[in-house]
Parts: sequence; structure tokens; C-alpha cells
Amino acid sequence: MIKKLQRWLGDDPHPASHGEKLLSALGAFLGILGVLGISQGVLDSQGTALVVTSMGASAVLLFAAPHSPLSQPWAVLGGHLVSSAIGITCVLLVDDLLSAAAMAVALSIAAMYYLRCLHPPGGAAALATVVGGEAVHALGYAYLVTPLLLNVLALLSVAMLFNAPFRHRRYPLWLARVDDPPARAGQEAMIAHSDLVYALSEIDSFIDVSEEDLLRIYALATRHARAPGLATR
Repeated sequence: MIKKLQRWLGDDPHPASHGEKLLSALGAFLGILGVLGISQGVLDSQGTALVVTSMGASAVLLFAAPHSPLSQPWAVLGGHLVSSAIGITCVLLVDDLLSAAAMAVALSIAAMYYLRCLHPPGGAAALATVVGGEAVHALGYAYLVTPLLLNVLALLSVAMLFNAPFRHRRYPLWLARVDDPPARAGQEAMIAHSDLVYALSEIDSFIDVSEEDLLRIYALATRHARAPGLATR
């Protein structure tokens, strides 16, 4: 039965240890607990539910994929604030709620791309400002500060503090530098940074992995392939 279930689920694209998965869940619990406390003091139950929905999506990235480009501080901060500002503007300028909601999400994606703060929960944040009801609409642009900015800062603070004791999880990414595998004698040179940038530009799509992680994966794979007794397996 278990084997059939495993075949149905397919290969695990994220083979993290059990401890790593539990840490991700615990961090998200603490982060969202703080967000709920802030939001309930400002919005009604409907507004709180919608705001926390986008924050819940951010928590998945911050605690399950803390080194993803989508999880970095500017992506989280800019993604939420820029998208929410666009959502509020759409509410003020577009009378039809459905059109305003669709326009808010579409413009948010474009803005996040150009401002280099692509963050998937930003789409939910934009949507929440449009369909969040009178409690959100009444706040206008003040909503960007309270509760939104406070929520984002609370979530980022928990992510930094919670992940700090774990060297491989430290957040943001630049705090979690892991030594590259030592070069072996006679090993071919690593690919140049310019070559990596060219390859990524040729794909013409957003790749959810940092250049540093790509280079480290390449180094680990090269070391494994050249290790005695491993290459012939």
C-alpha cells in the first residue's frame, strides 16, 4: 500500500530531512501567530482572513525555501507593499470590483517583475485589498502601514531569528554562506559567471534558484562524479 502511494505521489523534488520539514512547520507557526495578533487589532474578521492568506503563502517560502530568490527580504517587502498599493489604486479608480481585482493582480505581476521583487503571495496581497471589504477600503493607503507593513516586518523578523541558529538555514541568503566543495587536483575550471548569466537569459523564464546555489550544485555534482569509486557506479 505504501509503495503504491509513493508511486502515485512520484519522486520527491524536495528530499529534505524530517528535521528540516519540522523546522519549516514550526517557523511558519510562530510567524503566522505574530501576523494574526497584529491584524486582528486593526481589521475585522473578513479583512484579517484575507490579509493572513497572503502572509501564509509568504510563510511557506520564508520557512520552507528561505534561500529562494522569491523569499529574500526585498522580494517579500516589495512584493506585498507594491502589490497592495496597486490594489488600493485599482479600488479607487475602477468601479467594477471584478475588473479591479483582475487588473490589480495583472499590474502587480508586471510591477514586481520590473522592480525585481517577484513574490507569488504579492498577487494574493493585491487581490485582498480589492475584495477585502469595507474594513480594508476604509483604511485606504494607510493600510500599507498598518497592518500590512507591520505584518511583513513581523514575518521577516521571525524568519531571521528562527533560522539564525541553523547555519544552513540562515536568512537572508547572504548570511547562509556555505563553503564550496574544495577543488580537486586536475579538476576542470568552474563555469564562469558570465556563462551562467547567458544560460539563464536564454531560458527566458524566471528560475526559482539563486546563482550561488546553481554554482554550488554544479560543484557538488562535479566532486561526486570525480570521486574514486563513485563515477563507475
